[in-house]
Amino acid sequence: MKKLIIGLFLTTAMQWGIAQSLPDFADLAEKQGAAVVNVSTTQVIRTNAGAGLPFDQDDPAFEIFKRFFPRQQAMPGVPREYQNKSLGSGFIISADGYVLTNAHVIDSADEVVVKLNDKREFKARVIGADRLTDVALLKIDASGLPVVRIGDPNKLRVGEWVFAIGSPFGLEQTVTAGIVSAKGRSLPDENYVPFIQTDVAINPGNSGGPLFNMKGEVVGINSQIYSRSGGYMGLAFSIPIDLAFDIQQQLRVHGKVSRGRMGVSIQDLSKELAESFGLSKPSGALINTVEKNGPADKAGIQPGDVIQRFDGKPVLQASDLPRIVGLTRPGSKVPVQVWRAGSSRDLSLVVGEMQVDDKGASNAKRQGRAPAAANRLGLVLRELTPEQRRNLGITGGLLVDDVRNGGARTDLRPGDLIRAIVLKGVQTELTTVEQFNTLLTKVDRNETITLWVRRGENQLFVTIKAVPNKTAEGAEAN
Repeated sequence: MKKLIIGLFLTTAMQWGIAQSLPDFADLAEKQGAAVVNVSTTQVIRTNAGAGLPFDQDDPAFEIFKRFFPRQQAMPGVPREYQNKSLGSGFIISADGYVLTNAHVIDSADEVVVKLNDKREFKARVIGADRLTDVALLKIDASGLPVVRIGDPNKLRVGEWVFAIGSPFGLEQTVTAGIVSAKGRSLPDENYVPFIQTDVAINPGNSGGPLFNMKGEVVGINSQIYSRSGGYMGLAFSIPIDLAFDIQQQLRVHGKVSRGRMGVSIQDLSKELAESFGLSKPSGALINTVEKNGPADKAGIQPGDVIQRFDGKPVLQASDLPRIVGLTRPGSKVPVQVWRAGSSRDLSLVVGEMQVDDKGASNAKRQGRAPAAANRLGLVLRELTPEQRRNLGITGGLLVDDVRNGGARTDLRPGDLIRAIVLKGVQTELTTVEQFNTLLTKVDRNETITLWVRRGENQLFVTIKAVPNKTAEGAEAN
């Protein structure tokens, strides 16, 4: 009996201790909810479909909708309009009616309505929107509004409690909570935002709403989720509020965002690439291409350089560089530290301004010639004709006609154009197959080789491990 009582006491104490350690969001949600708003948008879509629906008459969906909605039928060719409505969230950042939300929430909207916590509704003006960071600034004609407090996302720690307030599926003032899962997260095709990753429940309608820390300060704007179902799966991503505030300030003053640019394409460093360039660890942004007469070219930056610092800020991975450069004022002169040929060197670069629809060079085209024999890497290569070099604007390069079974494992593909080889940190441009094969004789067995490759409009570095000399059939040569 005594053991049972002691056991019950310990169990109760443990439960009480756990309960006491959990955060209480009630007061924070009550105080901060007043500054969180619902953002609804309306887009008027015009169609000439015969049934007045957003389907052409030859679309199978037209017949389905005609059966279930016979009253929607109209004379063929008669223009019709319908409204596409969507919901999101936002939050008030100034008492005179400035509201932050996501750019995708108000994208293509003909009307934007902001609904306050006290049920008042206002038509909003879009001051500006930046799709690259997914930040939009709205203005409503009101005064004396409740305002959020802004925190410092740099002080967030992984594992720290955070919570969100928004309108998932139109359910206003919904509070969800979780922890910071990661910081500085890079997402595919999102080069300008170091996302805060959380496991806070975020669903459609939460977009544009605030992410709070336990001081009741906004540290992020809820922007994206990773989902295979369209709903919450434990992976939510928020835009750091310091970045969002820099964007909204530019939108408020200029109506647009001005970004710096270098005129380069980059890639991450793998362990093998780092070793081939003589680096002790895979840190930095590897330069693939340099735009002719661009800011980087004028600064003396070359393909094969590894950017280690830009304007005094460390570049730990390739995704860091676009964010740092993008936030640098165009026209400013900044120091750039690069790694080249086994040592660091300091350069000076005048930052350019990003232009829309920058495109790279033309694609390299394959020609129908008989392929030569494969080399020791299993690569069937051929030289470009003078005309091909002129058209591509290059002086050398070897075209990959085939990658045979006898070759080492590699990401090289037929159609790739090998511009240069990197051996022991030294980059050599390639002009002939004989030159390439001669350089291969200096490569030790199982040594990793790095090739600078042009693929379509992109250029990248590819690693390949050397293998014993083999014929095209795969037998070792004497």
